Amino acid sequence: MLSYPQIDPIALAVGPLKVHWYGLMYLIGFVAVYFLGQYRAKQPWSPIKPEAIEDLVTYGALGVILGGRIGYILFYNFSEFISNPIILFKIWEGGMSFHGGMLGVFAAMWLFGKKQNCTVLQLTDIIAPLAPIGLGAGRIGNFINSELWGRPTEVPWAMVFPNGGSLARHPSQLYEAFLEGLVLFAVLWFYSKKPRPVMATTGLAVLLYGCFRFFVEFYRMPDAHLGYLALDWVTMGQILSAPMIIVGGLLFYFANRKGLSN
Repeated sequence: MLSYPQIDPIALAVGPLKVHWYGLMYLIGFVAVYFLGQYRAKQPWSPIKPEAIEDLVTYGALGVILGGRIGYILFYNFSEFISNPIILFKIWEGGMSFHGGMLGVFAAMWLFGKKQNCTVLQLTDIIAPLAPIGLGAGRIGNFINSELWGRPTEVPWAMVFPNGGSLARHPSQLYEAFLEGLVLFAVLWFYSKKPRPVMATTGLAVLLYGCFRFFVEFYRMPDAHLGYLALDWVTMGQILSAPMIIVGGLLFYFANRKGLSN
């Protein structure tokens, strides 16, 4: 068993101002999209110019934050929302959903695309290879916060999390950081280094994330107030990821079959 590293969730405190590692991880993701997006926007097949990346990041950030919060409430905490709608605005209490954030980004790119005279899938093809950096960083933030830990296990790398009871558990946040962050970034970055059909990169990103998340859910503890939703193993994360696998696979298949060009 490995020892859980005791890292203060607060990275910096100046008087009453406290900067949390989790918030910095979001910042890392947005900064990565900005600088790497500049590089991708300079490619001849890009539908937008480098100077549009700043606005793209702004739209994307709003989509992530608003979509992530609304998605968490709808997917994971809807019953409490019905009885107390004000919880939607209590962001300081935590609660963000990747699946909601993804939908928020698609909505934001649709709005941004109308300004740039390009389609939402052309824009998501640009940012899809960059998003895993923020995803991986976010999972590191979850690990530092000692949240979203895994199921009890006896594997040699198990850890006892401060707020996870006395049982050793899978460090599932690190599994996700590796798969959804490092592996997904490497695959999408190299795949998209040359021109690909429109929606192929987006489809591959959605497909792979869905597969990775569905797999890791077997090692991650479900939300306590939801538990397993079916068969004593199906989680909300898997229910939300299954459509991603189907939709992502179809997008990737039809993009390559039709040979649509950027």
